[in-house]
Amino acid sequence: MGLWEVVLTAVALAMDACAVSMTNGMTDRKMPVRRVLLIGLAFGLFQFMMPVIGYFVTHLIAGAFQSTFEKISSWVAFALLAFLGGKMLIDCILEKKKERENADADERADDGCACESKTTIVKLLAQAVATSIDALAVGVTLRMTEISGGLPMGVWLSAGLIGVITLGLSVGAVYIGKAVGNKLADKATLCGGVVLILLAIKMLFV
Repeated sequence: MGLWEVVLTAVALAMDACAVSMTNGMTDRKMPVRRVLLIGLAFGLFQFMMPVIGYFVTHLIAGAFQSTFEKISSWVAFALLAFLGGKMLIDCILEKKKERENADADERADDGCACESKTTIVKLLAQAVATSIDALAVGVTLRMTEISGGLPMGVWLSAGLIGVITLGLSVGAVYIGKAVGNKLADKATLCGGVVLILLAIKMLFV
């Protein structure tokens, strides 16, 4: 997994955080800059931490079964990325279905667009954890890729890049949410799912 694969993985992983950030921007249009940066930092920090945790947990387990993991590493990486990508696509489809079922309620909420909601620290931490759980599995993928000799950047640089990209995209997404609402949130998740599935397929040919 070279630089561009890590970048694409980071962008795909960040899509959930971007969707939530857009919603935060939409519901808190008077959000000060420091709170916007705090949102980006929280999402970026957890997206950095989760792959590292997943990597080292897998490192401990794989150490006892090194030869076995060497044989199946590419398939494990494929399965995990394909699962994450498929999960994002399914979540997107279910969300669209839910939106159609509640179309009337959504229209009433939009018409009254006065409902503002502050993004508190507790709420932000819950969002950061929820949107970064999938990155644990990416940490497993990084270790599997390293076992097969395909992680030249190493786990720290890879995870750091994932965190920085998530931070930047989340900050941008808050301002997009403040400007246009959350209409793009579902499309972000859809694109993230497609990217992860394509990366999963590529893993089979490493």
